[in-house]
Amino acid sequence: MKKELKFKSEKRRVRLNRLRNVGSWMLKIAIVCAVAFVLVLFFGKRVSNIGDSMNPEIENGDIVLVNTLIYNAKNPSRGDVIVFKPQGDETMHSYMKRVIGLPGETVEIKDGIVYIDGEELEEDYKTSAIKEAGLAAEKVKLKSQEYFVLGDNRLSSMDSRSVEVGNVKKTEIEGRAWFIASPLRHFGFVN
Repeated sequence: MKKELKFKSEKRRVRLNRLRNVGSWMLKIAIVCAVAFVLVLFFGKRVSNIGDSMNPEIENGDIVLVNTLIYNAKNPSRGDVIVFKPQGDETMHSYMKRVIGLPGETVEIKDGIVYIDGEELEEDYKTSAIKEAGLAAEKVKLKSQEYFVLGDNRLSSMDSRSVEVGNVKKTEIEGRAWFIASPLRHFGFVN
């Protein structure tokens, strides 16, 4: 009889421990979700990508979380994917492009190759070939607080090569694209 009581109490204890573990995990997940929600709500922004200019990194329709505080503390770096309003036009949708040229640099595209201050740009992310150099067929000298941006899909990107976008001023930058939140098959950090 004692063995049977002991077995039942051990079984109850195991069930209680499992319930506690499940409850603990659920609480932790809820806290992380709440913190993420608050951070995005107060310190960030959600932007839906429109178009194929950032393929394969960010696809049409992807929902991207934007860090709107980072460039208050530091300047954009080469390779960052920034979110901005072209020409500062608040009526336009936000664009996402990769920073290629930094303030004070000279950017030129010759024979499909990007040159920064006369040196060939080495990129460690996937891009398509450049067929149209646009404004960068001639040397483009960036002023203070100006950035030259390109989409990763350079065959289908309206970026600093076009008059409609041109060089992006720091004041036009909304933040850095840092996380793809939706759809789940693209879920993860932006490279």
